[in-house]
Amino acid sequence: MRSVELTFGESTDSSIRTDWARLSEAGLPSLATHTSPSNRPHITLAAGNTLDTGSVQDLWSELPLGIRFSGLVVFPAGPGKYVLARLVVPAAGLLRLHARLHQQCTGSYENTLPDAWTPHVTLARRIPGHLLGPAMDALDRRTEGLCIEARLWDSSTRTTTTLGAAPRKFKREALGGPPRPPEACL
Repeated sequence: MRSVELTFGESTDSSIRTDWARLSEAGLPSLATHTSPSNRPHITLAAGNTLDTGSVQDLWSELPLGIRFSGLVVFPAGPGKYVLARLVVPAAGLLRLHARLHQQCTGSYENTLPDAWTPHVTLARRIPGHLLGPAMDALDRRTEGLCIEARLWDSSTRTTTTLGAAPRKFKREALGGPPRPPEACL
């Protein structure tokens, strides 16, 4: 499987990793236990076993992209198990970038296509239903962040390739300062 993902500036990345740690410290399933170097908080824009990204380099000039989180979302993951994720508001800039990507790539799973996609950041996989309440109680209520890079993940080689990134000045801002308001990036 291959996927195109947006990753975050250090501040937002750290906040999501704090969510992972809170879940883990509470004895709950969490992506904190997935320690692969390629495991980073991200928003998946496209995914598929035969995903062909062609030439998508020209899309990434829209980075950095401000995003807002809007509560939590739960997806089924088998009998009695769920994926817990932080929901991302599908704002105009994010939807525009997503649609432009799908105009240039093929082989995406249906649930990552425009009009079927639910933008989110996964916090835990295979969490039992009876632990969803305690998991939600353990999490931060932060409301915004900054996407600064796009990457391609290839599960067969377990590698990531940078597709594009925000200009260096935005990376520095993401490292040291608060995220720019989402409306400034839309």
